[in-house]
Amino acid sequence: MKRPSLFTVLTLIGFSLALPVQAESEITLETSNASQAPRNSYMNFDSKDKEKAVAQLNSEQHRVTQKEGTEPPFKNAYWDSKEAGLYVDIVSGEPLFLSIHKYDSGTGWPSFFQPINPTAVSLHEDKGLFWSTRTEVRSSIADSHLGHVFDDGPEPTGKRYCMNSAAMRFIPKEQLAAEGFEEYLKWF
Repeated sequence: MKRPSLFTVLTLIGFSLALPVQAESEITLETSNASQAPRNSYMNFDSKDKEKAVAQLNSEQHRVTQKEGTEPPFKNAYWDSKEAGLYVDIVSGEPLFLSIHKYDSGTGWPSFFQPINPTAVSLHEDKGLFWSTRTEVRSSIADSHLGHVFDDGPEPTGKRYCMNSAAMRFIPKEQLAAEGFEEYLKWF
């Protein structure tokens, strides 16, 4: 695995200095009512569904997904989770990443070397930092801001999808069938 470049490390430090501090007790694996969406509701997700789901987000989830925010490194729900399962968009419930593609990048955010499939996410040029251009990652269906992708990840892709926990909901493998995602059980 490649180590993050000095530029990447300095960029991450710059982000963490600009982020609000969140108390450890506020960081939980639980999410808002948006996680109570019906089974596979993402398949018929529309603008009315998005309005309802966004209204149910907590303030951190809203800031990250709708305002292109970044949560603090090492102080978020999934950065060090090793549990087997599926990560879905907090807004639409669309499948995004499998835990088998997750790795410890040392950055303090959940990192994956690939999305669940190439169409699950869309990539956009992000010139939000005056000293660099990055590649933003958004969910394909709800257009939620998820994080950024970098070219310093491990094989086989060489990519690091550096995501915000607040943009995702984790479904443990034991709950996949009950939530309508049984097709992903074959990966575990």
